[in-house]
Amino acid sequence: MDDFVGRRTMIPAKKMREFTKRSDFHGWVQTLSHFGAIIATGAGLYLTWGTWWMIPFFIAEGALLNYLFAAQHEYNHYTAFKTRWLNDFFNRITGFLQLYPRDYERWYHFEHHRYTSDWEKDPELISRGGPYTLGEYLPYLIGITYWTGRIKRLFIVASGETADYFTPEQKKQVVLESRVHLVLYALVAAVSVYFESWLAVQLWIAPMFATKIFQNIQNVTEHTGLTHVQDTVHNTRTIKTWWIFRWMAWNMQYHTAHHTFPAVPFYNLPKLHAEMCKQAGYEPPTTGYLAFQWRFIKQLMKGPEPFDGIAEIDGSTAKTDDVARGKEAAEAVA
Repeated sequence: MDDFVGRRTMIPAKKMREFTKRSDFHGWVQTLSHFGAIIATGAGLYLTWGTWWMIPFFIAEGALLNYLFAAQHEYNHYTAFKTRWLNDFFNRITGFLQLYPRDYERWYHFEHHRYTSDWEKDPELISRGGPYTLGEYLPYLIGITYWTGRIKRLFIVASGETADYFTPEQKKQVVLESRVHLVLYALVAAVSVYFESWLAVQLWIAPMFATKIFQNIQNVTEHTGLTHVQDTVHNTRTIKTWWIFRWMAWNMQYHTAHHTFPAVPFYNLPKLHAEMCKQAGYEPPTTGYLAFQWRFIKQLMKGPEPFDGIAEIDGSTAKTDDVARGKEAAEAVA
């Protein structure tokens, strides 16, 4: 993904070599702790089902399952583990659990990095059809249209319809992949009916579907409302939050650092972020989850999301002249 780096000379070469080193140890620690937490909260949910004590376990289980999207993302970049096949192995698992086939998401995400915040080419923007309105945003934020869209896409791709950016070989692969996923989900449903078991719903589908808002807040805050100038230092946001959310999201809160230098593993993103701030002399657009939601929803109450983004006003964002320099840099690259 070297072609996605927007600021090649921003970080000294020696530092970048340190930041891009990959480690099976860090990958195993993060993977086992995340899946281990899912198993632990799932056990708690199973044992407390039908009582008031199930509520915190239900929420925790759902949030942890939804944040497997961050794990899937890291596996897609082949930066979770140094050993390549381990990334592929766990990526298949997370893709199945997330109802988001691995190969489709990998190439979809590849395009997102290449054309970040480009209304005409970024698939994340194309898929929502234009700027948000309040009536479109809130159902997506809480997960309603997120999940209906995810399930609909599974069937559409399985029917043979894919995006134009897939190569002919990739199209064959993602179509087959979606069909295999649907067969496996049908098998889970059939086994559940045969054994008259609700476990798949209780410990997987219900908590994951009901708590999507926790991870959607992360997804939306990463880019929404920022400039659409092709410069990742300014069209991608860094998020301030507690350590527990940084752990669940595999440090994806340092999203500016990730998008600017996508070959850097998740565990080095905090150090990369600090070095970027040092080299640039300012902090990239930075906010908290709730601060952004408050600002963005207030904007949507006035009218649709502005095509060029909304003002960053929470006191920890890039200055106007910094954004201007970002535009100049993007124009120079173009």
